Amino acid sequence: MILAIDGPAASGKGTLAKRLARHYGLRHLDTGLLYRAVAAALLDAGHPADDRARAIAAAKAIDPARFDENSLKRYEVGEAASVVSAVPEVRAALFDFQQAFAAGPPGAVLDGRDIGTVICPGADVKIFVTASPEERARRRVLEMRGRGQSVNESEVLADILRRDERDRSRAAAPLVQAPDAHLLDTTQLDIEGSFRAALAIVEKARK
Repeated sequence: MILAIDGPAASGKGTLAKRLARHYGLRHLDTGLLYRAVAAALLDAGHPADDRARAIAAAKAIDPARFDENSLKRYEVGEAASVVSAVPEVRAALFDFQQAFAAGPPGAVLDGRDIGTVICPGADVKIFVTASPEERARRRVLEMRGRGQSVNESEVLADILRRDERDRSRAAAPLVQAPDAHLLDTTQLDIEGSFRAALAIVEKARK
């Protein structure tokens, strides 16, 4: 079974995907980490996120076994990831890896922005997770403060709105709900409520 979980930044799709993977005994891939790793490779070497040639080279040399998830979750890396992910050659370089991961037994849950539309268009179940920009900014602020970072919520909201626009308007694999994806708005839901709602969607689809 392949589950495709898509949605904008801080919508809760990653947490949801992990819970679903554990529940069904499937492997999980946060595809956003792939793009974050490309972005981190540039930033850590002192290069700007819009250096296309270096971004493409970094994508071709990606090694998930060496990922430091805490380092990749840095706020500036997330912002840079939104830039490198708009480069068609970067997306192409990571395409085969994601498809191969999804095809491996016993199945997988992948979360990202183009899983149901590009990576796994034939997924057994597709869920598009969303929430209001204000709620997503609130969640991101809590997450960052939990890591000891000092942040301004209005600035985070502005960054999320800019990121949404980049993700929706990019030429390569823009963020869009697949026609056969189930919409899950988590604005008014906590983690448990979101999980129960997603579980109901999956179970109904399986039947």
